[in-house]
Amino acid sequence: MSNFMAEFLGTLLLVWLGDGVVASVALNKSKGKDGGWIVVTVAWGLAVAIPVYIFGGISGAHINPAVTIANAVVGKFAWSQVPAYVSAQVLGGIVGAVLVWLTYLPHWKETEDKATKLGVFCTAPAIRNTTANFLCEFLVTALLVFGLMGLGQAEMVAGISALAVGLFIVVIGLSLGGPTGYAINPARDLGPRIAHAILPIAGKGDSDWGYSWIPVLGPIVGGIAGALLFVSVF
Repeated sequence: MSNFMAEFLGTLLLVWLGDGVVASVALNKSKGKDGGWIVVTVAWGLAVAIPVYIFGGISGAHINPAVTIANAVVGKFAWSQVPAYVSAQVLGGIVGAVLVWLTYLPHWKETEDKATKLGVFCTAPAIRNTTANFLCEFLVTALLVFGLMGLGQAEMVAGISALAVGLFIVVIGLSLGGPTGYAINPARDLGPRIAHAILPIAGKGDSDWGYSWIPVLGPIVGGIAGALLFVSVF
C-alpha cells in the first residue's frame, strides 16, 4: 500500500468515526442522541488511535496536514512528500464525511437546526471571536504536535503508542476543546466542510466559509510552533 493510500484511508476512517459520533449525539431520532461531550471526546480519541494502529507502520499515520507540515519544517519529514500527504488527507476527509452523511441518511430531514447539521461536519466556535478562536486553535495544535513528538520518542511496550495518542486526543478534547470544538486538523475540518457544501443534505444551511480559514491556518501555524518548541527543548 502506498503512503498516499494509507493517509487517504486513515483520514477517511478518522472522519467517518469522528464526525459519526457527532452525528450520533446531535441528530434527531439517533439512538445516541444527547450522548454529550464526554461521548464525543472519547470517540474522537479512539477515531485517531484506530487509524494509527492500522496505518502507522505504512505512512506514519499523520492523518493531519498540521502534523505533516510541522514535521517537514523541522526536518523530520521530506518536503517532497508533503503535497501528496496533504492531498490524501483532505480527500480522505471529504470521503469520510460523505460516508457519515450516508450512514445517517434519514436523520438529516428529521433535524431542523441547520447549525446542528453543519456541526456534524466541521467545527464552529462557542463564542465567535476571530482573535480568540485563532489563538485557541493555534495553542491547542501546538500542544498536539509537541505532545505527539514527545510520545514518538518515549519508550513504550509494543502496541501501546497508538493508544497513548488516542488518550492524548481525549484529554485535549475534554480540557481544551470547549471554545472552538478543537479542529486541530485542517483536513478534519476542511474536507467535511467541502462535503457539506456539495452534498444534497436535507435542509442544510450555508457552510460558514467565513470561519473556515481559522481551523485551517490556526492548526498549521500552531503545529509548526509546537514542532519548533519541541526541537529547541529536546
